[in-house]
Amino acid sequence: MKNIVIAISGRGSNMEAIVRACESERWDARIALVVSNRADAGGLVFARERGIATAVVDHRTFASREAFDAELADVIDAAAPAVVVLAGFMRILTPGFVARFAGRLVNVHPSLLPAFPGLHTHRRALDAGCKVAGATVHLVTAELDHGPIVAQAVVPVRAGDTPDDLAERVLVQEHVLYPRAVRWLAAGELRIDGDVVHHTRGESQLLVAA
Repeated sequence: MKNIVIAISGRGSNMEAIVRACESERWDARIALVVSNRADAGGLVFARERGIATAVVDHRTFASREAFDAELADVIDAAAPAVVVLAGFMRILTPGFVARFAGRLVNVHPSLLPAFPGLHTHRRALDAGCKVAGATVHLVTAELDHGPIVAQAVVPVRAGDTPDDLAERVLVQEHVLYPRAVRWLAAGELRIDGDVVHHTRGESQLLVAA
Protein backbone atom coordinates (compact mmCIF):
# COMPACT_ATOMS: atom_id res chain seq x y z
CA MET A 1 0.00 0.00 0.00
CA LYS A 2 1.36 3.41 -1.00
CA ASN A 3 1.85 6.17 1.56
CA ILE A 4 0.63 9.71 0.93
CA VAL A 5 1.83 12.72 2.91
CA ILE A 6 -0.17 15.95 2.84
CA ALA A 7 1.28 19.34 3.82
CA ILE A 8 -1.07 22.09 5.00
CA SER A 9 -0.93 25.51 6.63
CA GLY A 10 -4.56 26.02 7.63
CA ARG A 11 -7.89 24.27 7.48
CA GLY A 12 -6.83 22.13 4.54
CA SER A 13 -10.17 21.67 2.81
CA ASN A 14 -8.44 19.94 -0.10
CA MET A 15 -6.72 17.67 2.41
CA GLU A 16 -10.13 16.79 3.82
CA ALA A 17 -11.41 15.99 0.33
CA ILE A 18 -8.43 13.73 -0.36
CA VAL A 19 -8.79 11.90 2.96
CA ARG A 20 -12.50 11.31 2.37
CA ALA A 21 -11.94 10.10 -1.19
CA CYS A 22 -9.17 7.75 -0.08
CA GLU A 23 -11.50 6.23 2.49
CA SER A 24 -14.70 6.07 0.46
CA GLU A 25 -13.08 4.88 -2.78
CA ARG A 26 -10.83 2.42 -0.96
CA TRP A 27 -7.61 3.43 -2.65
CA ASP A 28 -4.65 1.08 -2.55
CA ALA A 29 -2.98 3.87 -0.58
CA ARG A 30 -3.29 5.57 2.78
CA ILE A 31 -2.76 9.04 4.18
CA ALA A 32 0.29 8.30 6.29
CA LEU A 33 0.94 11.81 7.60
CA VAL A 34 -0.46 15.33 7.64
CA VAL A 35 2.25 17.87 8.34
CA SER A 36 1.92 21.61 8.89
CA ASN A 37 4.19 24.59 9.41
CA ARG A 38 1.62 25.93 11.89
CA ALA A 39 0.64 24.23 15.13
CA ASP A 40 -2.78 25.92 15.04
CA ALA A 41 -3.69 24.65 11.56
CA GLY A 42 -7.30 23.47 11.71
CA GLY A 43 -6.62 20.57 9.40
CA LEU A 44 -4.46 18.90 12.03
CA VAL A 45 -7.55 18.41 14.19
CA PHE A 46 -9.43 16.81 11.29
CA ALA A 47 -6.53 14.42 10.66
CA ARG A 48 -6.13 13.44 14.31
CA GLU A 49 -9.84 12.73 14.64
CA ARG A 50 -9.43 10.16 11.85
CA GLY A 51 -6.40 8.52 13.37
CA ILE A 52 -3.94 9.99 10.87
CA ALA A 53 -0.47 10.79 12.17
CA THR A 54 0.35 14.51 12.30
CA ALA A 55 3.49 16.58 12.67
CA VAL A 56 4.36 20.26 12.99
CA VAL A 57 7.52 21.85 11.64
CA ASP A 58 7.29 25.51 12.63
CA HIS A 59 9.08 27.60 10.02
CA ARG A 60 9.51 30.44 12.53
CA THR A 61 12.03 28.44 14.54
CA PHE A 62 14.50 28.10 11.66
CA ALA A 63 17.14 30.60 10.65
CA SER A 64 16.68 30.03 6.91
CA ARG A 65 14.32 28.59 4.35
CA GLU A 66 16.91 25.94 3.56
CA ALA A 67 17.09 24.80 7.18
CA PHE A 68 13.31 24.63 7.46
CA ASP A 69 12.96 22.73 4.20
CA ALA A 70 15.65 20.24 5.22
CA GLU A 71 13.84 19.42 8.46
CA LEU A 72 10.46 19.29 6.71
CA ALA A 73 11.87 16.93 4.09
CA ASP A 74 13.27 14.63 6.79
CA VAL A 75 9.90 14.51 8.56
CA ILE A 76 8.13 13.73 5.30
CA ASP A 77 10.69 11.12 4.24
CA ALA A 78 10.21 9.27 7.53
CA ALA A 79 6.72 8.39 6.30
CA ALA A 80 8.15 6.83 3.10
CA PRO A 81 5.76 8.68 0.78
CA ALA A 82 4.94 7.68 -2.77
CA VAL A 83 3.15 11.03 -3.14
CA VAL A 84 3.62 14.36 -1.36
CA VAL A 85 0.61 16.67 -1.63
CA LEU A 86 0.65 20.42 -1.05
CA ALA A 87 -2.84 21.39 0.10
CA GLY A 88 -2.89 25.03 1.06
CA PHE A 89 0.72 24.86 2.20
CA MET A 90 1.69 28.53 2.31
CA ARG A 91 5.44 28.30 1.98
CA ILE A 92 7.62 28.72 -1.09
CA LEU A 93 9.80 25.62 -1.23
CA THR A 94 13.49 25.67 -2.06
CA PRO A 95 14.85 23.97 -5.18
CA GLY A 96 16.57 21.39 -2.97
CA PHE A 97 13.29 20.33 -1.40
CA VAL A 98 11.55 20.15 -4.77
CA ALA A 99 14.37 18.07 -6.24
CA ARG A 100 14.21 15.62 -3.32
CA PHE A 101 10.58 14.77 -4.12
CA ALA A 102 10.64 15.33 -7.88
CA GLY A 103 7.96 13.44 -9.76
CA ARG A 104 5.89 12.76 -6.64
CA LEU A 105 5.24 16.31 -5.37
CA VAL A 106 1.94 17.86 -6.46
CA ASN A 107 0.10 21.12 -5.91
CA VAL A 108 -3.25 22.61 -6.86
CA HIS A 109 -3.42 26.21 -8.05
CA PRO A 110 -6.68 28.18 -8.42
CA SER A 111 -6.26 29.19 -12.05
CA LEU A 112 -5.93 27.60 -15.44
CA LEU A 113 -2.15 27.58 -15.57
CA PRO A 114 -0.06 28.90 -17.18
CA ALA A 115 -2.48 31.83 -16.77
CA PHE A 116 -2.33 33.76 -13.50
CA PRO A 117 0.40 32.15 -11.43
CA GLY A 118 0.87 33.63 -7.99
CA LEU A 119 -1.75 35.36 -5.85
CA HIS A 120 -5.13 37.05 -6.41
CA THR A 121 -5.96 34.72 -9.28
CA HIS A 122 -9.71 35.26 -9.26
CA ARG A 123 -9.50 39.05 -9.23
CA ARG A 124 -6.98 38.93 -12.04
CA ALA A 125 -9.17 36.59 -14.10
CA LEU A 126 -12.15 38.91 -13.68
CA ASP A 127 -10.10 42.00 -14.49
CA ALA A 128 -8.86 40.31 -17.66
CA GLY A 129 -12.41 39.57 -18.78
CA CYS A 130 -11.94 35.80 -18.77
CA LYS A 131 -15.04 33.82 -19.69
CA VAL A 132 -13.83 30.73 -17.86
CA ALA A 133 -11.63 30.17 -14.83
CA GLY A 134 -10.63 27.07 -12.95
CA ALA A 135 -7.98 25.09 -11.13
CA THR A 136 -4.86 23.17 -12.11
CA VAL A 137 -3.19 20.20 -10.46
CA HIS A 138 0.47 20.15 -11.44
CA LEU A 139 3.71 18.46 -10.56
CA VAL A 140 5.84 20.88 -8.59
CA THR A 141 9.06 22.26 -10.04
CA ALA A 142 11.44 24.88 -8.70
CA GLU A 143 9.56 27.58 -10.63
CA LEU A 144 6.55 28.80 -8.65
CA ASP A 145 3.17 27.61 -10.00
CA HIS A 146 4.73 25.86 -12.96
CA GLY A 147 5.37 22.22 -13.75
CA PRO A 148 3.69 19.54 -15.85
CA ILE A 149 -0.11 19.76 -15.72
CA VAL A 150 -1.79 16.64 -14.35
CA ALA A 151 -5.42 17.79 -14.60
CA GLN A 152 -7.54 20.91 -14.87
CA ALA A 153 -11.07 21.93 -13.93
CA VAL A 154 -12.93 24.64 -15.82
CA VAL A 155 -15.76 26.74 -14.39
CA PRO A 156 -17.75 29.49 -16.13
CA VAL A 157 -17.32 33.11 -15.17
CA ARG A 158 -20.78 34.55 -14.59
CA ALA A 159 -22.02 38.10 -14.95
CA GLY A 160 -21.67 39.93 -11.68
CA ASP A 161 -19.16 37.50 -10.20
CA THR A 162 -16.97 38.76 -7.39
CA PRO A 163 -13.59 37.18 -6.65
CA ASP A 164 -15.20 35.40 -3.69
CA ASP A 165 -18.00 34.04 -5.89
CA LEU A 166 -15.50 32.68 -8.35
CA ALA A 167 -13.22 31.31 -5.64
CA GLU A 168 -16.10 29.37 -4.10
CA ARG A 169 -17.10 27.86 -7.44
CA VAL A 170 -13.52 26.88 -8.26
CA LEU A 171 -12.96 25.33 -4.82
CA VAL A 172 -15.91 22.99 -5.30
CA GLN A 173 -14.20 21.62 -8.39
CA GLU A 174 -10.81 21.43 -6.67
CA HIS A 175 -12.38 19.06 -4.15
CA VAL A 176 -13.24 16.71 -7.02
CA LEU A 177 -10.15 17.23 -9.18
CA TYR A 178 -7.38 17.04 -6.60
CA PRO A 179 -8.32 13.67 -5.05
CA ARG A 180 -8.65 12.21 -8.52
CA ALA A 181 -5.17 13.41 -9.52
CA VAL A 182 -3.60 12.19 -6.27
CA ARG A 183 -5.19 8.77 -6.73
CA TRP A 184 -3.76 8.54 -10.25
CA LEU A 185 -0.28 9.46 -9.08
CA ALA A 186 -0.36 7.03 -6.16
CA ALA A 187 -1.57 4.24 -8.44
CA GLY A 188 1.19 4.87 -10.99
CA GLU A 189 -1.33 5.72 -13.69
CA LEU A 190 0.45 8.78 -15.07
CA ARG A 191 3.11 8.97 -17.78
CA ILE A 192 5.20 12.08 -18.37
CA ASP A 193 6.43 12.87 -21.89
CA GLY A 194 8.61 15.94 -21.56
CA ASP A 195 6.27 18.44 -19.92
CA VAL A 196 3.06 16.65 -20.89
CA VAL A 197 1.31 14.30 -18.47
CA HIS A 198 -0.89 11.52 -19.84
CA HIS A 199 -3.22 9.18 -18.01
CA THR A 200 -2.15 5.69 -19.01
CA ARG A 201 -5.70 4.36 -19.27
CA GLY A 202 -7.11 7.39 -21.04
CA GLU A 203 -9.19 8.86 -18.22
CA SER A 204 -10.14 12.46 -18.86
CA GLN A 205 -7.76 14.94 -17.27
CA LEU A 206 -10.28 17.74 -17.77
CA LEU A 207 -13.24 18.46 -15.53
CA VAL A 208 -15.81 20.90 -16.90
CA ALA A 209 -18.41 22.38 -14.55
CA ALA A 210 -21.73 23.69 -15.77
